[in-house]
Amino acid sequence: MSAYGLWGSAMWLDPFLEFGFMQRALLGCMLLSVSAAPVGVFLMLRRMSLTGDAMAHAILPGAALGYLVAGLSLGAMTVGGIAAGLAVAVGSGLVARHTVLREDTSLAAFYLLSLALGVLIVSTRGNSVDLLHVLFGTVLALDDAALALLGGIAAVTLLALRVLYRPLVLECLDPDFLRGTSRWSAAAHFGFLALLVINLVAGFHALGTLMAVGMMVLPAATARFWVHRLLPLLASAVAVALLASATGLLVSYHADWPTSPVIVLSLGAMYLLSMLFAPHGVLRQRRPTLSHLKA
Repeated sequence: MSAYGLWGSAMWLDPFLEFGFMQRALLGCMLLSVSAAPVGVFLMLRRMSLTGDAMAHAILPGAALGYLVAGLSLGAMTVGGIAAGLAVAVGSGLVARHTVLREDTSLAAFYLLSLALGVLIVSTRGNSVDLLHVLFGTVLALDDAALALLGGIAAVTLLALRVLYRPLVLECLDPDFLRGTSRWSAAAHFGFLALLVINLVAGFHALGTLMAVGMMVLPAATARFWVHRLLPLLASAVAVALLASATGLLVSYHADWPTSPVIVLSLGAMYLLSMLFAPHGVLRQRRPTLSHLKA
């Protein structure tokens, strides 16, 4: 590489070297990547990706109530978001268990009500800046308290996944077998829902309610085109999230674009490229031949 190319690359990375807010944003995205991406892998394996999207919207009224009580308080909005997410998860499960509605339908009803209520609260009692803060996050304004929260959630998530790893794998493969043979079934199910909610709350503080689930679903889906085994899948999802986060931060800085959408678009670009060119992508799959066709 020429000296000009090296200098150009260094200049491109300058924001991470010069500005504290970019360093904090990068650290926050790193913590979110190592926490949310593994949860996203299990979300994908359990065929619950759309559930994750619904739950991301379900935390909005709790965060809005926290904002209503204490303003843009990290603690109040975190507690409110976790409470709202758990309430929607439990409520939709009870409706599905005791009525004729299936869980996906009841969850859709609960999350739509939650989303509408949250937007109403912020719109009527706040201003447009507050609404944008809630919906799209403030990854470039993460302070030490927010980073401590993201770090704590990452530590809890990794520890919980280590403890629940085998039950979660069994539940992905055969949930009926796990329920019939192990007392870990309920712990795995409700523990995973709790991990989903707290990671969505972490993503909410960085990327906003509309973008938080992107850090879960897109890295997992992208990694799936490259590897099939679970442990490499978890590692690959984290790597994809880290790379896309750093790229999105730099592109948004140099282009002066909104940061959260650019990070998610970076994840989306990696997904589309992997879908086409990865070993298990569209263009690399073996075409069926006559020998593969059943009579």
